[in-house]
Amino acid sequence: MNTIIGLIIIALGSMGQSSSYVPINKVKSWSWESFWIVQGLFAWLIFPYLGALLAVPNGSSLTELIFNGDGSAIKAIGFGALWGIGGLTFGLSMRYLGIALGQSIALGTCSAFGTIIPAIMNGNDLFSGQGLMLTIGVSIALAGIAVIGFAGSLRSKNMTNDEKTAAIKDFALGKGLLVAILAGVMSACFSLGLEASEPIRAKALTLGTNALFAGLPAVLLVTTGGFITNAVYCFYQNYKNKTMGDYLSVSKTILLNNLLFCGLAGILWYSQFFGLALGKSYFTEGSVMMAFSWSILMSLNITFSNVWGIVLKEWKGASKQTMLVLITGLVILILSTFAGSF
Repeated sequence: MNTIIGLIIIALGSMGQSSSYVPINKVKSWSWESFWIVQGLFAWLIFPYLGALLAVPNGSSLTELIFNGDGSAIKAIGFGALWGIGGLTFGLSMRYLGIALGQSIALGTCSAFGTIIPAIMNGNDLFSGQGLMLTIGVSIALAGIAVIGFAGSLRSKNMTNDEKTAAIKDFALGKGLLVAILAGVMSACFSLGLEASEPIRAKALTLGTNALFAGLPAVLLVTTGGFITNAVYCFYQNYKNKTMGDYLSVSKTILLNNLLFCGLAGILWYSQFFGLALGKSYFTEGSVMMAFSWSILMSLNITFSNVWGIVLKEWKGASKQTMLVLITGLVILILSTFAGSF
């Protein structure tokens, strides 16, 4: 029963994440770099900070909990900075491929590498036992990514330029595929950051923190690193494109509108890792479910993102053959995330 509760919590968070890019369409009169960093302020700093406060035990502070002298916080922030590159290119993959295809490829790659890299760093043998199952799972994931990419090429081939623009304003298959794969590989560093923060979670539990919230400070550390990376890039783009005035040049009504929808996008995005931290507390330590929780989250994100892709008519006009190929790729990708549990 606990496992089912944990899965439901993770699924609800995943549903929020997959919906987080929808409010961004309501942002007005801002360049991409401006709305990206503002929604990031909510998604990567404000809401993770509020979440982390839930883990602070009585008589302690968040600073005392996080910085425990073993360097785990610095490592987590460092991995977060690398993940930030993935988060940045993740946003670009949505721009070039749309929510459905962009998230499918980026999250599929993230799922694969976010599972295999920690295993390698922990010295697991990838050619026997559970290590072999991880290798098989990653291989299946890469196959799924290739099939989904093929579906995208079929759609691109059968659509006119006007149809592409109507579905996705800046549609660019080749550029989008490269960006999405890079996003997935770098985004896997989030998983590494969470693992590097395990001593902080253990300390929180020792001090009496509710197990539900013990993993939330780790999320704050990783997202802080990601915010730094994205802020450097976005402010540089503001300077380069002369869009620094976006934040103050709009009317108060538009500013309020943009802050509202950026905040909504931020809390929806953060809900995936809030849900992951809470959901994992219902799994047994060292269990298969705990080991594959990252992959489960990514597979659910892929599923819900494609639901949104259909709702937003990103695949409108695609042939039955293209949709069959897409569905086949999704099935392969989702199965890959659970391959190691069999």
